[in-house]
Amino acid sequence: MSQTHDPDSGPQEAALPEPRTEAGGAEAGTPAAGSPAAAAPEPGAGAGTGADAGRAAEVAALAEAIRTIGSGAPGAARAAGAAGGASGPTDATAAAAPAAAPVSAAAAAAALDEARAAALSAVAEVLTAGGAPGAAVAGLATAAVAAFGEGAATALREDPWGLLSLPGVRPEQADGFARALLGAEAGPGDSRRGQALAVWLLEQAALRGHSALEAGELREGLAKLGLPEPEQALQEAVLDGRVMPFQEEETGPGAAAADEDEEPPVRMLLALDRLALAEDSAADGLVRIMSTFEAPGDAPEAAVGEAAADEAAGDGAPGDETSEDATSGDPASGDPASADGAPAAGPPAAPTVDAWEAAAAAERSASASALIRAVAAHPLVLHTGDAAARAELAALLAAARRLGLRAWAASWNEYGRDALAALLPEPGAQAASLTLAELLQGASAGQAGQAGPGGEGRLPAGPGRAEDGSLAVDLLIVQDAPLLDLELAATLVEALADGTRLVLSGDPGQLWSAGPGRLFADLLAAKPAPVVASRTPDLSPIGELVSGIGIGELQSVEAPEKEVVILTAREAGEAVHRAVQLLTDSIPRALGIPAEQTVLLTPGHAGPAGTRALNAAAKAQLNPGPGRFAGFDPGDRVVYSPLPGVNRPGTVLSGDAAGLRIALAGARAELLLPPGQVDRLRHGWALTAHQAVGRRWPGVVVVLPEDAAATLTRQWVYTAFSRAERHLSVVHAAGPALAQAVTERAAAARTTRLRAILAEHAEQAY
Repeated sequence: MSQTHDPDSGPQEAALPEPRTEAGGAEAGTPAAGSPAAAAPEPGAGAGTGADAGRAAEVAALAEAIRTIGSGAPGAARAAGAAGGASGPTDATAAAAPAAAPVSAAAAAAALDEARAAALSAVAEVLTAGGAPGAAVAGLATAAVAAFGEGAATALREDPWGLLSLPGVRPEQADGFARALLGAEAGPGDSRRGQALAVWLLEQAALRGHSALEAGELREGLAKLGLPEPEQALQEAVLDGRVMPFQEEETGPGAAAADEDEEPPVRMLLALDRLALAEDSAADGLVRIMSTFEAPGDAPEAAVGEAAADEAAGDGAPGDETSEDATSGDPASGDPASADGAPAAGPPAAPTVDAWEAAAAAERSASASALIRAVAAHPLVLHTGDAAARAELAALLAAARRLGLRAWAASWNEYGRDALAALLPEPGAQAASLTLAELLQGASAGQAGQAGPGGEGRLPAGPGRAEDGSLAVDLLIVQDAPLLDLELAATLVEALADGTRLVLSGDPGQLWSAGPGRLFADLLAAKPAPVVASRTPDLSPIGELVSGIGIGELQSVEAPEKEVVILTAREAGEAVHRAVQLLTDSIPRALGIPAEQTVLLTPGHAGPAGTRALNAAAKAQLNPGPGRFAGFDPGDRVVYSPLPGVNRPGTVLSGDAAGLRIALAGARAELLLPPGQVDRLRHGWALTAHQAVGRRWPGVVVVLPEDAAATLTRQWVYTAFSRAERHLSVVHAAGPALAQAVTERAAAARTTRLRAILAEHAEQAY
């Protein structure tokens, strides 16, 4: 969607309530990953909007809950003690408590079930009265109770356009529902309709990656939906609190120039409250860790205690992998500052400048040395590079842990976690590579062995939490940073203590996050921190091809071992036939790459050469069957999507009345997927490039049908082609659209505020 400023919007924008400027700072907290606002289970569905007046307090409470994971038990015990009275319970009460508790819990559970059933029944009645199709009533009722609570029926009767906040509902459906309930009162200019449409348009924009929209663009969208007074609708949505206005200075090629004695031109942006809070929180968190950072000292005296004495005596020199002090602790726990696997009581002594320099000088890679030096001197470092650059992160992690720092790495998924761990020689350092979910969802020494994210496997030992609820880390390295959406990024930086070193690493050429925002790209543009660009080359034919695409050049490459093969197809049916033939026969026979190690990538799910068509053709060849379990058979290759943007490849093992049993890639145990959650599963021989981000395969077949021409961008092509490790085949039916996408269409634009917020912070600092 265009970010072009509307020159006619200036006089109209004055009617909006007073906006917050970017200097206004963030509200406390942001929704955590997995919260109702961020984790709607329906694939492709937007998050619920909610209209409660206490939204900011709810968001703050959610953020605080995330920060205190792992430290709640003592507080709960103290609360329980306080509830028992100053003198504590009597012996008789204590003896009776175990017998009484189950009865009370069962009664409470029964009451909750009864209340929920009544709420669902009441909502179903309202939905039926409003003309909802019978087959859709049950799903809509469940979504309505989740969004509005037990009073959902009353809420929908009072505001029928509230239906628009439920997944999959479109404006024309909400209008019909309102007319059925309100009759002639349901006019196109109803204020409730205007507010609901404004929020819906912003939610749709969020699905496309925008964290905000220009006011003029939003007014235009409301007018197209038949709203007679778009300006009034925006004003009411802002007053209601669900939409927040911001002014920021216009920048870029289309911005009007201002004279020296004039104020620079500004544009009005409107954002959903949850996204505004998340973007402010992410920016404020980054500024906080940068402003509280203390640079390393110049002399050994900066160290304290025994470490200082050892360093001064030359015993256990920094950077020496055999140093007893540098490797003290329990290697299996991954904690360099602990001998028993528990998190250290406090941060270790900070390494000196000389210690950091010795660690950097010991590296053979110039890029790794540059990264270590940058991290030594700065709290935030941006690191760019492709898969080959992961070795530099491994060198940094190992060096920091040898220096005694509590250094950890987090990746988007288990593929990145395991790929980094494989580059680390010491077991303790290998254990310091986690997924973001493992890092944030309670992976501490005391919680190791508990059920992992998604219900599969067990949590490994992680860094734990400090007394204030922050992560007990001195350095955090985040792989796959372009995949961080605003809400996850805000949760992550809020969990870091003041002065923590943070490295955000990723390939700037690949697709951005599935959720709203473009955090990594905005940081690279704003330059609030040093950028270390990897100089580690990928000299393979695939690497050469992808490097050219990254700079807008689609060039032929020499591939003596058939690392890159381009095949043309006349239409989609032929493209599907050729792709499946490559998957099932040509690549395994000619290159020795089995079918289970090769993936088909295509731009979309629908269409004659989308993932559905490709998966059906691949299943017919590789694992034919009737789809006994909700369309799946044992042996089917699948992809599991528990949350939007999170995709886990796997294989169906078996199925029964309890659900499907799935072996997920990189999981520590099989996953049992209940029948009610099978909609989170798709066949996985063929994926979209968005589903494939964050991992690579030995063999990749990219299918480019003719109907994909309008959706192709350089960013998409770069991501799809770079998923291949050993072999890339391209089945090409898109004609000149491929070359045009690479040379002319870099990426789909996203409207965000992060860059302007960081610029405002920089101005205040000086």
